[in-house]
Amino acid sequence: MDVRGDAARAPVPAPPAADAASRKVSRRLRLITVIATFGGLLFGYDTGVINGALPYMTDDLGLTPFTEGMVTSSLLLGAALGAVTGGRLSDARGRRRTILVLAVVFFVGALGCTLAPNTAVMVVARFVLGLAVGGASVTVPVYLAEVSPAERRGALVTRNELMIVSGQLLAFTSNAVIARVGGESGGVWRWMLVIATIPAVVLWFGMLVMPESPRWLASRTRFTEALDVLKQVRSQQRAEAELAEVSALAVKEEQEKLGGWQDMRSTPWVRRLMFVGFGIAIVQQITGVNTIMYYGTQILEDAGFTSDTALTANIANGVISVLATFVGIWLLGRVARRPMLMTGQIGTTAALLCIGVFSLALPSGDARAYAVLAMTVTFLAFQQGAISPVTWLMLSEIFPMRMRGFGMGVAAVVLWLTNFVIGLVFPSLVDGIGVSNTFFLFVVAGVCSLTFVKLYVPETKGRTLETLEAELRARFS
Repeated sequence: MDVRGDAARAPVPAPPAADAASRKVSRRLRLITVIATFGGLLFGYDTGVINGALPYMTDDLGLTPFTEGMVTSSLLLGAALGAVTGGRLSDARGRRRTILVLAVVFFVGALGCTLAPNTAVMVVARFVLGLAVGGASVTVPVYLAEVSPAERRGALVTRNELMIVSGQLLAFTSNAVIARVGGESGGVWRWMLVIATIPAVVLWFGMLVMPESPRWLASRTRFTEALDVLKQVRSQQRAEAELAEVSALAVKEEQEKLGGWQDMRSTPWVRRLMFVGFGIAIVQQITGVNTIMYYGTQILEDAGFTSDTALTANIANGVISVLATFVGIWLLGRVARRPMLMTGQIGTTAALLCIGVFSLALPSGDARAYAVLAMTVTFLAFQQGAISPVTWLMLSEIFPMRMRGFGMGVAAVVLWLTNFVIGLVFPSLVDGIGVSNTFFLFVVAGVCSLTFVKLYVPETKGRTLETLEAELRARFS
């Protein structure tokens, strides 16, 4: 099968027009992106806020190293369940309706964490919050990928990653400000957690007036509605051409009844594609990125900073994540996905090696503290500028239309379970074998990840979702 020929016959983007209709289409696409990515903002804030809240929470709730890990990682366990549930729900009920449900769960989970009177309630509330985080991690990128034109898909889907790291930066900054203002007063961590209720309200009201994914509508043979949505974000001529391509694939997948566990097990090319998706998900997590996101303050304290200085210095991690994601968005329009992922792996592995060496070789004090801070910033530059945006983008692209939410959901389960294990055992590893040896383990994992990407991960840049599906079907059959 000549997939290059398919790509050549794919609808060609219409040239930019300066008329009012073109500007209206562009504004509508931007608005959809902004509103939907509030799910990413909540994802980022709720995963990042624990970084600064945990030391204060430890005193108030009497946490041990094990229960610290449980409070942190219960969200991740919830996210694993939320990812597959959210993926199935979005395939069955629609992307927009699923995001509305997730906004409510975000609000309830954040409020539960804020009011938690003891460790057990906190763990349960964080698990509920994780359901929303996992569901959003799957549904929002798929929604954006299915609404976006092919040539803008990388940039628009990656806006969700930008909102994730912006949410983490907001968490780091608000943590530092609240800690400065609240000082050592009891319950200061509750103010850090309650802020997450505000974007949840914005997401819910915003999605009330957003359209459904045109590709989901087409997968349910609701072609008239799909065309109406496409006309909101494309020129009329392009909308009609794109619908013809999407509807042809929808009919084919309906005939194959593609869309669930049975297909994943019994269809060879889908099964192989799931293996690739699982690998991409694991690659993103075993860099150890979330040890920096969740325990960055403690890592900096261990390196030699005081508690207050570590909280403030940790803001640098949030700032570089945001700046690196801007660079990543720019690169995605110019660089192929696969080499970008491999470059990120090389950079993060080298930075982790340096963190381990500096923690081992330098005496505790300013020199070690600032050396470790410099390497965490370098690590995040490669992680957030290359690995994370490519990961979420590829996972939103590679699965067949009829099971896109389900496929990404199952891959995200693997991602979140990997995250859960790392978040749970990291404090115990540091306590047992030290910071240096813990990061050396991540270095070994980084080398294995680089090998996997080189051998198995396909390139996805420059294709419509329909052309990409045809190409992957041919490659993995």
